[in-house]
Amino acid sequence: MDLTEGTIEEKNIRAKKMMLWFGILSLIMSFAGWTSAFIVSSKREDWLRDFQLPNAFIISTVVILISSITFILAKRALKNNNRQLTTIWLLVTLALGVVFIVNQFTGFQQIIDLGYNFTGPTSNVTMSYVYLIAMVHILHVVVGIICLLVVIYNHFKQKYNPSKMLGFELAATFWHFIDVLWIYLFFFLYFIR
Repeated sequence: MDLTEGTIEEKNIRAKKMMLWFGILSLIMSFAGWTSAFIVSSKREDWLRDFQLPNAFIISTVVILISSITFILAKRALKNNNRQLTTIWLLVTLALGVVFIVNQFTGFQQIIDLGYNFTGPTSNVTMSYVYLIAMVHILHVVVGIICLLVVIYNHFKQKYNPSKMLGFELAATFWHFIDVLWIYLFFFLYFIR
């Protein structure tokens, strides 16, 4: 299909979806750069090779996986025109997003408890990368939560229905992206030394 074909609304929908995917691709490139720098830096003599990721990061991984499932359930409920169930699943997804962030900060505290700060005399280049990568991801989860709040607001205003779901779908796509991104980052940080 030619991108210039269709109604103005169809063109608008395609343009918004394309802008989201351009944004996602730029984020993929950014995180690819940081993880590549992590690999290159791992050749340094002062690199920690025996560190363990905090348990809170494992918990947050499970939490964000569940949040993707609840967002899928919310979308399915909306497609079935079940507004009450959509509301429940959206609120559960929101709560899980907040729990994810809380667990991330708990993980940072566990790293600090091991004696590694982000900067200063007790910092280490390895842990500084872990802080950087996880913090930048948290910022994107915050953006996802803001998108989710907009979706919840629009849902209460009854702006979505089974045939009109663009904002809902865009937010869901971004949410699933940050979920998959964290899983990649978690396994990368867990296995790459």
